[in-house]
Amino acid sequence: MKKSYYLFNPGRLSRKDNTLKFTPVDEDGKEQKPKYLPVEGVSKLLCFGALDANSAMYNFLGKNKISVHFFDYYEHYTGSFQPKEYLLAGKMQIAQTKHYTSKKKRQIIAKKLVQGAAFNIQKNLKYYQNRDRDVKSYIESIEKYEKLIDQTMDVETLMGIEGNIRHTYYGAFDKILKNFKMEGRSKQPPSNEVNALISFGNMMCYTLCLDQIYHTQLNPTISFLHEPGYRRYSLALDLAEIFKPILVDRSIFKVLNKKQLQAKDFDIKVNRVILKESGKKKFIKVFEDRLNETIKHRNLKKHVSYKHLVKLECYKLSKHVLGIKEYQPFKIWW
Repeated sequence: MKKSYYLFNPGRLSRKDNTLKFTPVDEDGKEQKPKYLPVEGVSKLLCFGALDANSAMYNFLGKNKISVHFFDYYEHYTGSFQPKEYLLAGKMQIAQTKHYTSKKKRQIIAKKLVQGAAFNIQKNLKYYQNRDRDVKSYIESIEKYEKLIDQTMDVETLMGIEGNIRHTYYGAFDKILKNFKMEGRSKQPPSNEVNALISFGNMMCYTLCLDQIYHTQLNPTISFLHEPGYRRYSLALDLAEIFKPILVDRSIFKVLNKKQLQAKDFDIKVNRVILKESGKKKFIKVFEDRLNETIKHRNLKKHVSYKHLVKLECYKLSKHVLGIKEYQPFKIWW
């Protein structure tokens, strides 16, 4: 099975026969022991340090359908190299565009996305309510916002409701977490350890959704909830809303409540907090384990991984825009 590889150090990427050779460099620019990655076992590369690679290298990556995602020192997503869209089809792109340009059609999909996200958020809260965390008031507030979703007439209002749901949800984090405090959402830059983890985890979820979209005929730049932009793949943002509570937030609760991550795993400055390399590696390990975990799918009647659930979501959305079957968002049932 193909794997994701995380490159934390700056270094040079080259090719040796049918193998990727990554040669990291230290702070003084001295080359370290190279690492070899068989190309047939690589699905994507996530680079947190400067990457030195030439056009022939990217041509090789493209032919092997390996995407590369880049992040800066502050863990901000900065861009991606995506292989040629080998599955893009004109019929799908036309249908997807029509659903975006039609206010009614776009609103239908956008509502489904928010409903799916709200449901999975509440599942998280109810899970901890049943484990002696007093989050009942947050659940009740979100239920009130959820009732407003069907009444919305435009995406802007819907985005406002989604924002209120997530703001309320994040308020419950201080009830769920034992050893750390969130004290409100802060993004650029994150003001504490919990916010640093949320930002980092959300980026992981975003790139996961982007890669799964790439393996379908959907165009990642045409979205329905988030407004399409010149500098982002906004459909990945849409799908990430559904899966962040399941993949990112559950992973955060686990690594903090079980003390797998501690204060020493964060780089704490006066006005910002980011994960150290040790913290990134620990969180990624839990996140990847979560992706590879399998559940019995009640419709397919077989075990599928959480990662595959994201791809199934893309297929469901594809069928909707092609008029084959109405889209129903993934809602966790256990």
